[in-house]
Amino acid sequence: MHCPFCRHPDSRVIDSRTSDDGLSIRRRRQCPECGGRFSTSETAALTVIKRSGAVEPFLRSKVVSGVSKACQGRPVTDDDLALLAQKVEEALRATGQSAFETGDIGLAILGPLRDLDEVAYLRFASVYRAFDSLEDFEEAIADLRADHRTEPSED
Repeated sequence: MHCPFCRHPDSRVIDSRTSDDGLSIRRRRQCPECGGRFSTSETAALTVIKRSGAVEPFLRSKVVSGVSKACQGRPVTDDDLALLAQKVEEALRATGQSAFETGDIGLAILGPLRDLDEVAYLRFASVYRAFDSLEDFEEAIADLRADHRTEPSED
């Protein structure tokens, strides 16, 4: 790590702490040349492997834009979508991997979206899972109904 003051090519780590969200590490450093102290923040970069083979960085904004189409006309706020994208990123990071195929990201979206809005979930799943018949919709709806029957009532 280059010193930002004198550009010395090395520095010594004085202290390391995880951030409040647990997704990054804050390191306090000192330059052995000039004695200047500075902080760095380190995060693991997530990458997406597209179907074409192209690799690009993971962006929450792309999760939000993809899911927002399924949520049109539904009572879902921008804050709900931002929280969903955060949950998806956290789920991906929890796997310990740094590169994901687009299909893996779609799977990570389905669970939180199902909890957020079932109609939006059906819309997204119909495109993501390439529903091509009414039976596909009926099966997905039957799964949702089965989950409602197994949930404890909140009385």
